[in-house]
Amino acid sequence: MLFRALSTLSKKVSKAVYRVPLAMKPQVVFVLGGPGAGKGTQCAKIVESYSYTHLSAGDLLRAERSREGSEVGQLIDSYIKEGKIVPVEITISLLRKAMEETMNLDKEKFRFLIDGFPRNQDNLQGWSKVMDGKADVRFILFFECSNQVCIDRCLERGKSSGRTDDNRESLEKRIQTYLQSTRPIIELYEKQGKVRSVDASRDVDEVFADVKKILDKEG
Repeated sequence: MLFRALSTLSKKVSKAVYRVPLAMKPQVVFVLGGPGAGKGTQCAKIVESYSYTHLSAGDLLRAERSREGSEVGQLIDSYIKEGKIVPVEITISLLRKAMEETMNLDKEKFRFLIDGFPRNQDNLQGWSKVMDGKADVRFILFFECSNQVCIDRCLERGKSSGRTDDNRESLEKRIQTYLQSTRPIIELYEKQGKVRSVDASRDVDEVFADVKKILDKEG
């Protein structure tokens, strides 16, 4: 069932890819940090001030999970509730589809903030395999925040977000997944000199002031 669903999703993405001129290669900034580090909030502020399109891997997965007729919705739901990382084939297919649709609608929209990806080595290998030569990863924007602050923020958010994973049990699993799987990816990019870190434990505007400095410097 999973193979059939992934095959269908891949075919839909491939059709979209052929409609995009090769010269319009996506320029990508990966946005990483623990759950509750403020990735989504900061990405929204970046979009207001810079010519980026924000793509949240988590939001795309949640939208696909709730989409009527989705062949992978139930599978995504089970992974999210357990705080586990969804199979890379699903996530990359959704990211590719979103990027190509955006670029087809507006040729000037080729800069993307990809929030919450890659989350583990499997994600990174999958991206390299599928997107090598098709997108340029400029750098990693890393929002650094303590585990306790992340948990407190998510619990507060959970009072109104309606998200099934904004509860203490899921959060503890998500934090462990982040520490075990995502932090090594950040460390790998650090060795390549491609990580731009921001102290995300502060006020939203203070964090964004540092983000602006990074984006202005990177051009």
